[in-house]
Amino acid sequence: MDTTSDAVDSAGGVRVNQIGTMKNQPHLTRIRLALLSISVALLANYPARTAAQAANAQAKAAPLQIGGLAPVTLKRAATSKGDKPEFLSLTFLPGLGMNVFQITANIPGKGEIHILTSPSLEELARRLSGSSNGMGASFGTAFLIPYPNRTFGELSTDGTTLTTEWHGHKLALPAIPRFRNPAASPSSKGVVMHGLIFKDHGQDLYTKAIADGQTATAVIHAGSFGGHWLSETDLHFTFTLTGNAVDEKITATNIGHEDEPMAIGAHPYFAIPSEDRAQARLVIPAEKIAGITSYQEEMPTGELKPVSGTFFDYRAAEGVPLDDHSLDDNFSHLLRTHGAVEVKLIDPKAHYGIDVEGVSPTIKTVQVYSPLGKNFVAVEDQFNFIDPFGKEWKGMDTGMVTLHPSQSTTWELRLRLLTPADSSN
Repeated sequence: MDTTSDAVDSAGGVRVNQIGTMKNQPHLTRIRLALLSISVALLANYPARTAAQAANAQAKAAPLQIGGLAPVTLKRAATSKGDKPEFLSLTFLPGLGMNVFQITANIPGKGEIHILTSPSLEELARRLSGSSNGMGASFGTAFLIPYPNRTFGELSTDGTTLTTEWHGHKLALPAIPRFRNPAASPSSKGVVMHGLIFKDHGQDLYTKAIADGQTATAVIHAGSFGGHWLSETDLHFTFTLTGNAVDEKITATNIGHEDEPMAIGAHPYFAIPSEDRAQARLVIPAEKIAGITSYQEEMPTGELKPVSGTFFDYRAAEGVPLDDHSLDDNFSHLLRTHGAVEVKLIDPKAHYGIDVEGVSPTIKTVQVYSPLGKNFVAVEDQFNFIDPFGKEWKGMDTGMVTLHPSQSTTWELRLRLLTPADSSN
């Protein structure tokens, strides 16, 4: 009897193959075991690959978030056909203290450019990894509230808290340890800088179309700024984009029951499009500059020095080249044009310029930061002098506004584009 034929007749094709090749069983067994091992490996890896693919798909589908909230962009269409400078967009970060992350503009002969020095949103998200630690005012335009610039005072033994005083009230503020000059006085080894809202979220966000652009409003319910301030504060933001101007306005309101000091400033990193810093020019309408011990300590001496006859004199209408000068200085006794403090950055090689107009009368100083080797100029319009609570000022008005309960104060900045040909107009 032919067992192969019987197998074919009774069990079908698969059964016939298995029985009809019995004489090759040892060799086939090895092949089958190998195939089985491969199959098991593939099946074992399949869930992992599927999970990874699903995660990637989910990441691509999910909107990018910075500080837990999605960026917001105001936009407008170009209307000049490329023959005059005009603003095109403004992107801000509600999840990081309403930071104005980027502004774009059309510049004749160059097309669309970035006005501010910032990484990409994707790169920023990677750096932050869900938090704003270590980034602070290092990109875009951070808003500096309730104290711009540096404040010195008594440092705690663990180096985490700095204590200063306002009208007899102690203020305990989160400190940044300083290690630049170990031989310096203890107060120079700790400093607080640039306020307390870097991580705060803008709420009640509203955007709308206006003539030639868009506007956005939001509020940060800052409260007592993490328990570091004397009263409760709401901060109302308004950003307006048109072809001719960008306006940034902040109103701080004391909603608590105690008096509080208040100052507002911004830290915009204006790009030098040509990336040729030496030939870029500045106009700073200031008569005096704050004396400091050194760029290493950055402590004010309490002296205001005339800029006349020094390389800090940037009052020429056509601007003064940056050359090889580093700047991190506080300019005061500001001269106003039509009520505004106009600081201009001019890049002749790029045929570009920007006029930074401090509109609010409460803006008393401008900190200008432009280190050698970097292609940006930070123009920081602010209410106050460096170390506004410091005793070195000997009772001088240092620009801090006193807000009584229910009172408000407003900071406003306007940006306008210009070209070197009309930069002095």
